[in-house]
Amino acid sequence: MLEIACFEITSAETALRSVADRIEFCSDQHLGGMTPGIEEFRYLKSVYRKPIYVMIRPVGGGFFYSETEFHEMKRSLQEFKDSGADGFVFGNLKAGNTVDLERNKELVDLAAGVPCTFHRAVDRTPDLDASVQDLIRLGFSGVLTSGGKQTALEGKEVLKELVASYSHRIEILIGGGVRSENIAELQKVTGGTHFHSSAIPQYEIFNSEDEIKKIQMGIR
Repeated sequence: MLEIACFEITSAETALRSVADRIEFCSDQHLGGMTPGIEEFRYLKSVYRKPIYVMIRPVGGGFFYSETEFHEMKRSLQEFKDSGADGFVFGNLKAGNTVDLERNKELVDLAAGVPCTFHRAVDRTPDLDASVQDLIRLGFSGVLTSGGKQTALEGKEVLKELVASYSHRIEILIGGGVRSENIAELQKVTGGTHFHSSAIPQYEIFNSEDEIKKIQMGIR
């Protein structure tokens, strides 16, 4: 399974027309991804049939949110759910960079069965193994991770352990610098079957349908 992170509508349309299996739709790449515009999402849903997972993140920077920002997350999730979102991507941390059990459970419950992926905030937690166990208990369907490292290649041995231990209970979505030139090695070492990439070639702004195809071929 290949998910393509899309930070604006041009890349989203390219990915939705491509051989990718689904997209993660967000905005503001320079901030690591934020909640996208609802009207752009509604347009994409009206034209394309592939699953669109929506990032729910009101501000950039860390993953600690004020009461006002958390209320905005709930409001956005409900709005996108009502508009047909196929999944959500979010993550709340608390002091010590541990998973905020209460707030994440509230969002998962609000999604009411729509799949939820915990994003790479998990890589900031001090005990990745314990964090994944928490996410399983909370009802997340997936977790996007680079194995606690800057890139998936750096974290490949940790990812291997996560896939072996938990992939039968939660989707271990491998991301962080995933490209066509390293996908074969990542799959061989980790044993993973779910990958996440922006598919943006070096020095480019938008993703590339050719790069998406090469990554998908590397997985298969």
